[in-house]
Amino acid sequence: MNRKKDEAASRPDEDNPEWTHEEIRTARPALDAIAEIFGTQAAETIRRRRGRPAKADRKVNQTLRLDPDVLDAYKQEGPGWQAHMNEVLRQHMPRHGK
Repeated sequence: MNRKKDEAASRPDEDNPEWTHEEIRTARPALDAIAEIFGTQAAETIRRRRGRPAKADRKVNQTLRLDPDVLDAYKQEGPGWQAHMNEVLRQHMPRHGK
C-alpha cells in the first residue's frame, strides 16, 4: 500500500462520523425503527426471507413401495413422471360419501 492511501484511511470521514457511546447504547435494529415509523407491514415487506419461498400447496413427503415395472413405466416417460403419477393417483382416489 502506498503512503497516500495510508493517510486517506487514517483521516476521519466527515460523512460518516464515529459513533458516540450514547449512540451505541441507544442503537437498535433498522427493521425495528422502520416498523415504528412505517408500520409492521412495511418492515415485513423489507425483511428478506432465506431460501425458496414456500408454496401454498406444499406436497407431503411419503415413502411408497411400488412394483419395479410400475415405477419403470413412469420413469420412462421422462421428466415430470412424478407429477404424472400424482395426477393419475388423484384421478383414481376414492370419493368420500359413496
